[in-house]
Amino acid sequence: MNERPLDGDDPIQPDPPQRPGGSPDSGSAPAVVHAPEVAEVAAPAAVVPTDDRTVEDDDPWGGAFRRIMGGNLVMAVLAILTSLVVGGILIAATDERVQETSGYFFARPGDMLGAAWDAVFGAYSALFQGSILNLSRADAGFAQLIKPLTDTLNFATPLIAAGLGVALAFRVGLFNIGGRGQMLWAAAAAGWVGFSFELPPVLHVLVAIAVGIAAGAIWGGIAGALKAFTGAHEVIVTIMLNFVALWFITWMLRTPGLLQNPGSNNPISPPMPPSATLPSMFGPPFTLHWGFVLSVAAVIFCSWLINRSSLGFQFRAVGFNANAALNAGMDVRRITVLAMLFSGGFMGLAGAQQVTGAVTTGFTSGIDAGIGFDAITVALLGGSTPWGTFFAGLLFGAFKAGGFRMQAAEGVPIDIILVVQSFIVLFIAAPPLVRAMFGLPQPGRKSRRQRRDEAALAAATQTKGEQA
Repeated sequence: MNERPLDGDDPIQPDPPQRPGGSPDSGSAPAVVHAPEVAEVAAPAAVVPTDDRTVEDDDPWGGAFRRIMGGNLVMAVLAILTSLVVGGILIAATDERVQETSGYFFARPGDMLGAAWDAVFGAYSALFQGSILNLSRADAGFAQLIKPLTDTLNFATPLIAAGLGVALAFRVGLFNIGGRGQMLWAAAAAGWVGFSFELPPVLHVLVAIAVGIAAGAIWGGIAGALKAFTGAHEVIVTIMLNFVALWFITWMLRTPGLLQNPGSNNPISPPMPPSATLPSMFGPPFTLHWGFVLSVAAVIFCSWLINRSSLGFQFRAVGFNANAALNAGMDVRRITVLAMLFSGGFMGLAGAQQVTGAVTTGFTSGIDAGIGFDAITVALLGGSTPWGTFFAGLLFGAFKAGGFRMQAAEGVPIDIILVVQSFIVLFIAAPPLVRAMFGLPQPGRKSRRQRRDEAALAAATQTKGEQA
């Protein structure tokens, strides 16, 4: 009755009690629900780490096996074996006897299978005897027995040097596809020093090789400078420089007074004098010259340069991440130019070896013999490492040395060797394909035992959390 309107300064009055089920206007108070003194919250389940790195503490032998089977060496070996299998299929498919017996395969399948075996075994046996040991000439003496091995080393000599040039560029994140042009300029420079000057025997050949290395380095450095200061892609630049070198040197070989042999109308240079020629290591009948020692020295130097020197550390840093290297204070432009200089220098060594050791009777515009492009395959197979490139060069030298005997003895086209080399590149470029073919573990994938143990651990942790 005496109620007055509430003022803004009056204290707030509590609401009147209400009965359960009533509304605020009915005056009935609802049931009061008290919060528990201790809140029961389920503990979150343990999160299993999602790191893909293999945990090998509980299974060291299995981890070691996975590391070995997933390594670059095993991948390279399996790529080579798979390529040889593919080459064997092609050899059998192109053999006349196999084609003849395939006409009655279902009547006498053994004839076709035997013919295929004879064709493949004969071809690869000839490849081995033409590149490693000539067992058919074992009775002619030790020299004839190991002569194929020296031929392999001879063919591998420029491949190793050129492969180092591509491999070093790969480590810096560059693709030096201009090996042909760099080798041509190196051969032209070394040949010009050889037949234009008269120097003492040892000094003459060393100066010719040094000038050839410098010429190759300069030609590679041009591509590096264009890449560094203009942003031009090194693949396009080096390809175009290949054509520039080819046609410019072809013009010089056709022009009297430059590189053309005096008294000849053919585009060929004068022969190299004996003082500017790399001598044979063992004498006749071997063709292996001292350029192989220079290639081994180049491998040692390249290994030190990449793995031990401060410049090699900068090469690898730019190859991993050029932006991070730039933020770390490295001069990426300078490193790019230096990398192409060294890459072209190794290519120049290969070109100088060609003109001072392999072809000393006068060179033409084909003096590179495709080595500049084969070096890409050698570097890929070698994993862009110096010693890996060395052994890959030996393998491809064996292919070159044995391919001629395989063609002569068994009538197998030497193009089969090119097919095998191409498949090697294909399988090296697609490691998941090789791992899938041979059932090898993928890198970063955990084993069944590890996945089972992690699942059991997660389940046990979740159960313990629910019980708590």
